[in-house]
Amino acid sequence: MSASPIILRMIEVSRAAAPCLLKESCLGRLIRVQRDRTTVRPARHVWEYARLMIVRASAPAATVRHDVEGIRIVPATGWTVTVAGPAEVITDPAAAAHHRRALSGRTHGRHDTLLLLHPKTVTGLRPTRAEA
Repeated sequence: MSASPIILRMIEVSRAAAPCLLKESCLGRLIRVQRDRTTVRPARHVWEYARLMIVRASAPAATVRHDVEGIRIVPATGWTVTVAGPAEVITDPAAAAHHRRALSGRTHGRHDTLLLLHPKTVTGLRPTRAEA
């Protein structure tokens, strides 16, 4: 006898729950479009004061998207969250120092850029077992 395959469906995570999921991870992908070219780069993040602070080693576009996942091996577990909105470079030395401390476990290089993403959209999905 063979086991029945697990049928999954994706359910939407509430806007209130999505930031809680972001706090479970510190690494995501920063996606930006600049001059008709899309780039995807790994980036660390911290969710703080209803904003997403990101460190990236390149200059930002005006609007960026940051994708974060908490996918697990066990079927029907995990999540994915996407945050999109305008981003600004953190230039204030005191604010930059605060955010560097908040991004624990990361060595900051002289080419790193600290971004503050102001979320306009926050969406999340979580797999769940579909009813048979």
